[in-house]
Amino acid sequence: MSRLRMLRQHHRDRVFRLVRHCAIGLAVAAAGLSLTPHQVAAQTSSLMSVEGAPPPTLSRFSWTYQPPQQPRTLRLHDLITVLVDEKTQVIAEGNMDRRKKADGKFVLSDWILLKGWSLIPDPQSAGDPTLAAEMENKYRAQSELSTREAMKLRVACEVVDIRPNGTLVIEGRRAILVNNESWEIYVTGTIDPQTILPDNTVLSENVANLRVVKREGGHVRDGYRRGWLLKWMDEHQPF
Repeated sequence: MSRLRMLRQHHRDRVFRLVRHCAIGLAVAAAGLSLTPHQVAAQTSSLMSVEGAPPPTLSRFSWTYQPPQQPRTLRLHDLITVLVDEKTQVIAEGNMDRRKKADGKFVLSDWILLKGWSLIPDPQSAGDPTLAAEMENKYRAQSELSTREAMKLRVACEVVDIRPNGTLVIEGRRAILVNNESWEIYVTGTIDPQTILPDNTVLSENVANLRVVKREGGHVRDGYRRGWLLKWMDEHQPF
């Protein structure tokens, strides 16, 4: 009974070794490696130990590998979306206090008199004439300025020129008209093709010589715009 068990165990071990060698051979064949029989018997964790085998790469051994997107060759009149996200904040404070004070007293003690082509002393019988003056000037000014502006929008621009060094000159315009309200946006600048993102967009901070012009028109604009007289008064400050 024990001999029968030993034969069965020996048979199972042989089947297990055969299955293991077959599995190793199939795995090696799937990887594209050609190995000699005695190399198959040896086990190693290094893929670089096989002579003549190509180097391991993600494209050959990874099932989830995605090849990187090749850079796009841009030409004239191609479109690029500019993501304008500009924020500015200015805080200025000023305080000035100026004060001037002057006192003066002048006395004329001696004078001369012209008589017969001669200069003779002229005594001041009524006393020496005097002159006293006092001046005081005080000026105080205090000012404070705090501004905050933000602009966030997307504008599709067209490549209008390609410089010899490869930089791109872009220009884009966007106009929106809703009833009597209108918005017009104009964007120009120069960009480096390497700063263009894979989704064909570029950040405004990577645009050189960036110029963004935004114009509004309609009832909302008429509600807060300044007239010509108010503009003149703000510029010249007559009062």
